[in-house]
Amino acid sequence: MNEQRRNELSWAAYDWANSAFATTIMVGFFPVFFKQYWAKDMAAEESTFWLGAISSAYALVVAVVAPLLGSVADATDGHKKFLASQMLLGAAMSAGLFWVGAGQWQAAMIVYAIGAIGFALGNIFYDSLITRVSTPQTVDRVSTLGYGMGYLGGGLLFLINVVMVAKPALFGISDPVMAVRIAFLMVGAWWLIFSLPVFLFVPAGNTPAKNGGFFAGVKQLAETFSHIRRLKMVWLFLLAYFLYIDGVNTITKMAVDFGLSLGFAADKLMLALLVVQFVAVPATLLSSRLANRISPKKALFVALGMYSLATAYGYFIQHEWQFFVLAGMIGTAIGVVPALSRSLYSRLIPPGKSGEFYGFYGMFGRFAAVIGPILVGWVTLSLGNARLGILSVNVLLLAGALLLVFVKVPERDSFDESVPTVEG
Repeated sequence: MNEQRRNELSWAAYDWANSAFATTIMVGFFPVFFKQYWAKDMAAEESTFWLGAISSAYALVVAVVAPLLGSVADATDGHKKFLASQMLLGAAMSAGLFWVGAGQWQAAMIVYAIGAIGFALGNIFYDSLITRVSTPQTVDRVSTLGYGMGYLGGGLLFLINVVMVAKPALFGISDPVMAVRIAFLMVGAWWLIFSLPVFLFVPAGNTPAKNGGFFAGVKQLAETFSHIRRLKMVWLFLLAYFLYIDGVNTITKMAVDFGLSLGFAADKLMLALLVVQFVAVPATLLSSRLANRISPKKALFVALGMYSLATAYGYFIQHEWQFFVLAGMIGTAIGVVPALSRSLYSRLIPPGKSGEFYGFYGMFGRFAAVIGPILVGWVTLSLGNARLGILSVNVLLLAGALLLVFVKVPERDSFDESVPTVEG
């Protein structure tokens, strides 16, 4: 294996590592365990409120601090150090959920929120390292490799954990509750162990650290804001991304709830979630070939079109087997949209500003979890129809796609040298 390939795989291994938190904890067990174990004596409506509140709270924290930390990372050349700190934080909190006892819902929320902050902030520094392991010619392939490995790794551990909970005796575990608690420990260990390659093999930066450290980062951030008028394509892309990724996130997060509202069994919906994970692996990896053939921007339009079709298909679902078809449709696009968005964005940002600009990217991604759920909830409540609610997400997908039409993307042979740099 040559050095370049080793570096690419080492970088992508972090996606394999931290996706365990997203699948087993965020999407899989935490919401259910919160209601049935930590807040078992709380009314369902109240526990739902607190779940939503803690999710909004940690998202807001990340959105506010992400650009600043990205700027500081650029100023101090501390991307890998920042990533290590957030990885350790997230892994420790994942494992820490094992020790949160029944009825301790406040502690569960706090530990989960801190872990989620480590997950989200870590992704910002992880994303910014893509320019160290790729070239303009390979960035699409490398980005999709990361997401593909993430869905494979996260899906693999989640599959093991689901079997553990369904058949605890096969693993020598006393009951399903203990199986879930052990799954939290496994996520922490998985995240820690498989993160090691990114720290061992991803190259250090070439930009010398600036004097001033934190304050240099603050100054750099302020200067970037003052140059917003000169970064039109970056901000146009971020606005488009904000809209369509909100639609994507809404579909992903509310698909299971949508299935429940149609009366489908929870265990069948959990299997559908696994379908999404494993369909996403080949679809995401193959999308780089499509991007290479027709351009990343056009391939992104194809993936957004698949999401739009999925929402339309969801309107007509009547049977459980149709929900599995919907899961397959979502799986073909769920990794493609963020992977190609990440690589396309790398072509737009100024050289030497990856941490700072991926901080903004992360900020927009965090705030892009507001409009969609409210839109779906309002349409569903107003019209009394969950099908129309999920269909309304098309407004966000189409609005984002429309703005993306006007984003001018540089050719493959160079990152965008026309974007003005910000003197630091």
